[in-house]
Amino acid sequence: MTYDTRIIRTCSKDPWWNLAVEEYLLERVRPDQCILYLWQNESTVVIGRNQNPWRECRTDLLEGNGGKLARRLSGGGAVYHDSGNLNYTFVTGREVYDAERQLGAVLSAVRSLGIEAVKSGRNDLTADGRKFSGNAFCIRKQGAYQHGTILVSTDLDSMSKYLQVSEEKMKSKGVKSVRSRVVNLSELKPGLSVDTVADALIETFRREYGSTAEIEETVRKDRESRDALEELYCKYSSWAWRYGEAPDFDVTYETRFPWGGIEIGFTLQNGIISEAVVYSDAMDAAYIASLTEILKGSRYDSGQLARQILEADSEEPDDVKTMAEDLAGWLSSKGF
Repeated sequence: MTYDTRIIRTCSKDPWWNLAVEEYLLERVRPDQCILYLWQNESTVVIGRNQNPWRECRTDLLEGNGGKLARRLSGGGAVYHDSGNLNYTFVTGREVYDAERQLGAVLSAVRSLGIEAVKSGRNDLTADGRKFSGNAFCIRKQGAYQHGTILVSTDLDSMSKYLQVSEEKMKSKGVKSVRSRVVNLSELKPGLSVDTVADALIETFRREYGSTAEIEETVRKDRESRDALEELYCKYSSWAWRYGEAPDFDVTYETRFPWGGIEIGFTLQNGIISEAVVYSDAMDAAYIASLTEILKGSRYDSGQLARQILEADSEEPDDVKTMAEDLAGWLSSKGF
């Protein structure tokens, strides 16, 4: 199959701009198109689509030191970005999206540098038994993307300083700290630079997809594109998108499952849930987001909530059914 390919490496280190470009590409990707988008952020914590920023990041410290908080479209957990980290995004038409192939390209690029890298679990890449890359996904009707990090020479002290990781999550990973779980590739290959890793990934992408595309430094510069990007930038930089509302809930519940942690807050009025907010680092961002409407308006009754969750999953894929069954069982056990 012949692919329509593009390779874009932005010079900006503004997370809100870079995420705006990513969504812009996702909205406009053609059915047979494969785009490799490379980008970097400076002193940034990026949280998943459904995460609570105050629980995941020491926001006051980060912003007080000139850093930025950003929220992405995909699910998953919080990550720290600086100039020692390379971010990559594969943006493709829905029919040619292939997560295994795309992860394989990243592994091939890293191995070509003399580092033995392997896939671990659903979305991590490791070397020397430690994680250097985490991935997340966003699937739309016409297009999809898979994006991830590559730790090359990231400041791991800053990563530990700004990220707040729950004890439950660390126990589930079998490690004592964020820093002990991750590794910079430059530790395994001294002198390795972000540019060298980027060049290796571009070369692997060209081989994998038969690409002869030149490297672009930016997306289209026409008026329509500028306006669309400006609108997306306003979204990603806004308080509403990054922080959202943080109401004072009447009751909250939280736990951790094999697929991720979850925190649910309920606001009640005469025994009815008038507002439900769900925070999670689960990879399936769309399903977690849908829980708000599933729970809202219900009686504050654990059995009723469990039934509504199970009834709503009848047309969902197996991994979502598993999440729904876990959630229903957990809420039922609360007995409220």
